[in-house]
This record gives sequence, structure tokens and C-alpha cells, in this order.
Amino acid sequence: MKPAGKMELVAMGLSHHTAPVEVRELFAVSEADLGAALVELAGDGAHGAVLVSTCNRVEIWAEGEEGEGLRAAIEAFFRRRGLAEAHREALRFWRLPDSVQRLYELASGLDSMVVGETEILGQVKEAYRIAHEAGRTGPLLNRLFQGAFAAAKAVRSATRIGRGSVSVGSVAADLAGQLFGDLTTRGVLLLGAGEIAETAARALLARGATRIRVANRSAERAQTLAAQLGGEAVPWEDWASACESVAVLLACASAPEPIVTSARLASVLARRKEPLFVMDLAVPRNVERSAGDLDGVYLYDMDDLQVIAERNLAARQEEIATCRQILRAKVAEFFRWMEARERIAGGRA
Repeated sequence: MKPAGKMELVAMGLSHHTAPVEVRELFAVSEADLGAALVELAGDGAHGAVLVSTCNRVEIWAEGEEGEGLRAAIEAFFRRRGLAEAHREALRFWRLPDSVQRLYELASGLDSMVVGETEILGQVKEAYRIAHEAGRTGPLLNRLFQGAFAAAKAVRSATRIGRGSVSVGSVAADLAGQLFGDLTTRGVLLLGAGEIAETAARALLARGATRIRVANRSAERAQTLAAQLGGEAVPWEDWASACESVAVLLACASAPEPIVTSARLASVLARRKEPLFVMDLAVPRNVERSAGDLDGVYLYDMDDLQVIAERNLAARQEEIATCRQILRAKVAEFFRWMEARERIAGGRA
């Protein structure tokens, strides 16, 4: 019987660092299709594989016998999905030890578009769960991914890499939470129904807000976004009366002149009992700057929120060196395990 060759771990894929979205979407694999993709990789020669497919990356970790077989298996996978010569420069390939370092950094949020974000860890865990339950992970991949999860936990416990929102919408939601505390009983009015409005509204929902109203010049667009957010649409001309019963006004409509004037807002405040948090995310601005001088109004515009976001991002960047030091130690643990495993296997040969 031919003895098994030395085992290897490799990684290959593309990400937002190397490919625009129109290229990444060519190779994206839905969660429902992950199982079939893993069977496909096994048929090409990978003993085991985990495929991480998100909006920012499609990357594969595979284990198998040392040689070019693993690389060929992953390349075949991408070719069947339309890999053209023009896309090859977007692909990156990692052998040991870099394939281990790559996963540990990814799971810890160091490779994300927003450094330190936590969503990627959940996505990596789900990709591993699907592969493991499908029986597509071998001993190396099992140890690798468990080690990556432990490394990510160590990084977040020992550093501030994930603290402080760095998107304008998330910063706005954080500020609203600081002002009102519990947002579960607080209403939100969106003045405008574009992408910025939706992103900020979802950040507010993630922090507990439950009542979202949408006012937009296009009633159809207002109704569509309200339905997506589990809220309700209100007529554009009724935005002021709708504002009387909400805690947060998020203004991001397209308009050449301010929509929310100081005089109009003063009349709204006369019929309110609590402060009004106003986020003006429009350029040009939707809210007169002087409206911030009214008693009971907390007004922030894009510049205010961007300053906070950049300050938070700078604080995260300062933590990267500490994160990498922690990860180096965790990667070393993995290789000590791998060397011990190979010694035991060699003793049995």
C-alpha cells in the first residue's frame, strides 16, 4: 500500500483588496450552494475544504497531500465559474505558514474593509460549520479553524480593535443610544429613502429601535423601504407632524436647500416633551445649521459624524500591532501541534 504523503494546508481566493465587486460577484457562492461546492472541490483532489464567501471575498482553505494538487483543485473550481486570464491577477495563493496566518487575521477582523468589525467572524464560523457537518473537513482544517476562533477571541479580549463605530451610520446610531439609552420605545423618522438612510436605519434597528417611519418624495420608494425595515411610510408633506412623535430624525434627502428650517422645527418642538436627535446625513444639508441652537435639539451633520468615525478608526489602527503579536503566538501554537502530529505519524510508519 502506498504510504500517504505529507499533508499540507493552502488557501486561495480573491477579496476587496484585489478585485472590484463586479469580479467578486462572479465567483460568489450562496450558503445553499456551499455543500455542492465542497463536494466539487473534493472531486478535484482536496481531502477537505472550507469555502468563505461574503460580499467582500471568496476564499478557500483546503488540505491534502503536499504538491501542486491542491492549487490545481482550487483553480479548477474558479475556472468553472468563469475565471478568465484577466481575473488571475486578482487571485492570491497562500501555502504554509501563510495560509494559517491568513485565516487567523481574517477571523480577527484585521483583513476587513472596516478593520476590527465582528461580522466576519460569524461568517467564517458558519462556513466552517457547513463544511464540518457535511464531512468535508479533515484533522488539519478542524484544528486550523478552531485555532482561528480562539485567536479571534484572544484578540478581542486583549485589545480595543473592535470598539468604536467607524461608519457614519453606526456612529449616528451609537450617539442616539448614548442620548436616549434604551431605543426600544423610541421612534425614528427617515427623511429620504436612499442607501444612506437605509444603512443608518439598520444600524439603529440593530441597537434596539423598533419604530421606523419613512417620508420620501417618491411614495413608492418610501413604502418599499418601510416594508424592508418593518416600519411604515408617511406622506412627504406630513414629515413635520410625524416628527412630533419620534426621538430621532434622520435627514438624508436630495435637495438643493434645507428642508428642515429652524422655524419649522421650532413648531415641532412646541408639541414635544423630549429631546430630538437630528442626524443630517445629506450633502447639501437638509437641516439649517441654526436649528442646532434650539433647546432640545441635538444636531449632527456628516462632518461631525465623520470626525468621530475617523477618530474611532485611528484608535483601531493603533491596536493592529498588538493584535499581530497575539496572532503570532497563536499561529506558533498551531505549528507546534502540527509538528507533534507529524512526529507521531512518523513514529507509526
